[in-house]
Amino acid sequence: MVHAFLHVLVPGVVALLFYRPHWRRTWLILAAALLLDVDHVLATPMFDAGRCSINYHPLHTYWAMGGYALLLVPPRSRVWALGFLLHMALDYAECWQLGITFPR
Repeated sequence: MVHAFLHVLVPGVVALLFYRPHWRRTWLILAAALLLDVDHVLATPMFDAGRCSINYHPLHTYWAMGGYALLLVPPRSRVWALGFLLHMALDYAECWQLGITFPR
């Protein structure tokens, strides 16, 4: 539950710190990066509290993260890319907190 709360709180803090004039819109975009979790429906079981998402789900792979990093280059996709990378960082932190070593 704390992990899900952080997926909303951390983007809000980033939006307030770095995008103050348009923080609400930026926060919505950054928080919308939760849409990456749509790939969890491909897993069986769909939710496993002891499973690390990183490099398990298709949109959580190292290849996908490389694509998100490339999206930082064009200004129009930069906020989305930041949201995707924040999502990956929060998922990585959850794996680390659970004591799950890094996968494959």
